[in-house]
Amino acid sequence: MRSSLLTRSDWLLLIASVALLPWLYGSFWGSTGGMGEEVHIMVDGRELPPISLSKDQTLTIQGSIGPSVLEVANHGIRFISSPCQGKQCIHSGWHTHAGEFAACLPNRVALLITGRESRYDTFNY
Repeated sequence: MRSSLLTRSDWLLLIASVALLPWLYGSFWGSTGGMGEEVHIMVDGRELPPISLSKDQTLTIQGSIGPSVLEVANHGIRFISSPCQGKQCIHSGWHTHAGEFAACLPNRVALLITGRESRYDTFNY
């Protein structure tokens, strides 16, 4: 009587599956999309003119409950201050890839990075 619960074929299948996981992740889920070129900022449902991510600057955007301050640097953008309670927009950090989206929902300020190759096709809420 055998003491092992797994046969030699079971072990080979297990090892092959584990070895295949990094390739699957990189091919299907690890793609970061292309670098962003512009940011589109929406305030209370209206879109502002696109802003290039190649020029470092600080932007103050007046939202529905006060000003949100955005920093553009190193081909990325982030919220650095906002009048909302939870500060989730600030904690989201830097956004650099085409297709990335960030928003301060209480202040009704949102940004979308665009570029040649987008990371996502669409957003669902």
